[in-house]
Amino acid sequence: MLKYENLTGKYLHLKVDGLNYRIYMEENGIGIPLLLQHTAGSDGRLWRHLLNDEEIAKSFRMIAYDLPYHGKTLPPLNADWWLEEYHLTQDFLMKFVVTLSHALGLDRPIYMGCSIGGHLAPDLALYYPGEFRAVIGIESAHFTPGLNQQWLYHPRINSEFNAQLAYDLMGPTSPEAYKRETCWCYSQGSPSVVKGALHYFCVEHNLIGKAQDIDTSKVAVYLFGGEYDYSCPPTLTEMLADDIAGAKFQLIEGAGHFPMSEDPEKFRRYILPVLEEIKNM
Repeated sequence: MLKYENLTGKYLHLKVDGLNYRIYMEENGIGIPLLLQHTAGSDGRLWRHLLNDEEIAKSFRMIAYDLPYHGKTLPPLNADWWLEEYHLTQDFLMKFVVTLSHALGLDRPIYMGCSIGGHLAPDLALYYPGEFRAVIGIESAHFTPGLNQQWLYHPRINSEFNAQLAYDLMGPTSPEAYKRETCWCYSQGSPSVVKGALHYFCVEHNLIGKAQDIDTSKVAVYLFGGEYDYSCPPTLTEMLADDIAGAKFQLIEGAGHFPMSEDPEKFRRYILPVLEEIKNM
């Protein structure tokens, strides 16, 4: 007997900063829109377990998309992109998500992202507060310097290294099968794209002296930190929450950098009450 999942995949043609992108996205559910942003160098598959949660799908229209150069979203055809080094910038990333929301006709969606997506949550809350009813940042911080991007794009570094780096960032008690699946997704990303996307994570994102200007009366802010994430330790996430009046922080015990994919059952227990709270706002 054939078994199909309820989620559907499609391509959307989107213009951002004059360039035409063919964006791949998967969605499931009805109700309040929930945009799901993946991590640097990976793609929307990291959200597949949440996307298939039929209880959440009863109240939320979940949309997981692949950024340009990531997953099934190819580089733009109307640009000589191969002539320059790929760098994901804060300005482009914010514009991309807002443009995508407008193109889909979403009414003040919830935004949720992890890693670069976790950093993007408070950036959107600061610079585009009227666009979202709530932002949920997973592995967020004011600023995360220190990761040497250069060695992530080197002839002696291959995709297996990216997968092992991802594995090392996960919690020791996360189920092995889910950890290996997360690594599999990471093993398929271009090394240049991992390095380029981390430009936003390590260089451009900086809320020092700005986080306190986020107004949670306009957009609710929820922040999560994985207990074993050393690339963005949960103490940094909690410090960011402390700087944002009205923001809420939760430590995900036993988790690392990818809670939604490395331990989806545990992540579900943390995220369901937050989604319920937003639904009842």
